[in-house]
Amino acid sequence: MKANDLLSIGELARRTGLSVSAIRFYEEKGLVEALRSSGNQRRFLRSDARRLSFILIAQRLGLQLAEIEQELARLPQGRTPNARDWNKISRSIRAQLDARISELERVRDRLDGCIGCGCLSLKKCQLYNKDDKLAARGPGPRQVLR
Repeated sequence: MKANDLLSIGELARRTGLSVSAIRFYEEKGLVEALRSSGNQRRFLRSDARRLSFILIAQRLGLQLAEIEQELARLPQGRTPNARDWNKISRSIRAQLDARISELERVRDRLDGCIGCGCLSLKKCQLYNKDDKLAARGPGPRQVLR
């Protein structure tokens, strides 16, 4: 391994846009693994920038940290993940992302048809809850998010 194959935690922070403390947090969670220099300083593989970038993307897409951990466990340790490795993750989360997209589209369409319509009809309004009948279905805006 060449010296330029490794990044200091500061370099990794600059490359990913994460704070040093966030990288340490992900290291504690086992999502990235630091090597130690002879001076006991953290050094990360360049490929860890991709892992951390995936974490940022996955969080933005709404995946929970446990789900992200599960997906990153599919990647090899000690070598740069290749296209096949990343494709496995992509296939794994695709159905979840498609379901989230469908939910977002459904909510968007219901909000367009309800909140912004100006109909002032309580018989048609999906948010109106006469006599609190929707309480039996659970908390939250059940009509819009179901």
